[in-house]
Amino acid sequence: MRPDSPSPVVPFLIACAGIATFSAMDVLMKGLSIELGAYNAVLWRTGAGTLLMGLAYFASRPVRPAHATLRIHAWRSLFVAGMALSFFWALARLPMAEAIAIAFVAPLMTLYLAAVFLGEKIGPRSIAASMLGLVGVLVIVAGKIGRGDYSAEALWAVGAVFVSALLYAYNLILARRQAKMAEPMEIAFYQNLFVTLILALGAPWFLHLPGTASAPPIVGAALLATLSLLLLSWAYARAEAQILATTEYTGFLWAMLFGWVFYAEPVTLPTIAGALLIVAACLIVARKTPQLDPIEPAAA
Repeated sequence: MRPDSPSPVVPFLIACAGIATFSAMDVLMKGLSIELGAYNAVLWRTGAGTLLMGLAYFASRPVRPAHATLRIHAWRSLFVAGMALSFFWALARLPMAEAIAIAFVAPLMTLYLAAVFLGEKIGPRSIAASMLGLVGVLVIVAGKIGRGDYSAEALWAVGAVFVSALLYAYNLILARRQAKMAEPMEIAFYQNLFVTLILALGAPWFLHLPGTASAPPIVGAALLATLSLLLLSWAYARAEAQILATTEYTGFLWAMLFGWVFYAEPVTLPTIAGALLIVAACLIVARKTPQLDPIEPAAA
């Protein structure tokens, strides 16, 4: 078990870079999910990620992970598979900013799940930051969703984002344990591998071969997802989950920008107001002094 960083600032900034990279991947995955469906978009992305990451991982001549470490790799991948399928199914039916805004319930849940599963102490600063972030989310949702005229499918998509957020909240807890037990490159390889194997169980019913035009965005999404996972794994190994969870809020800023640039989604005043509140929450929690939290090596 490696100790936490003396200061949370560097891990916090690295986690922010990981979220920005992941948001760029969302742009490609939204188009792939519309074109191929969420199942095929996720399966082909993680399959490409397994090949790309496998080359780098095995070139480093790694030691075979312990059984307990492999178990947590597989266990987390199960939640990642469900999280990705539900989120990208919804993303194909909702604007990026709306989907990301709704998904912000995940880091809010994580602050409290960290206390249950990791034994982390939640201080007044983290609680205040989570409440401020929640207010920002409510402002965004009220401004964009409350105006309404949603189809039945779009309402199902909102529900799918909530399911994804619930899985993601627990996924962040597992990420903290996993990052204490394995190096980022190992985590990236095995997560891609196990998610691919899990999704491959549905191949006889859902698999479709993509056209050659889909190859560049699939490879690009795989590269961005792998880079994001490496950055986040490094950060979660060096700072508490309750500090890093709030960096998820910065994903909305990227979703707002990318949605406007690539999908012509308008930026409204409630969106800007909510984003400012979210950034304020990030700055508050980033100044927290970390404590060495007890981490058990066994998978949940």
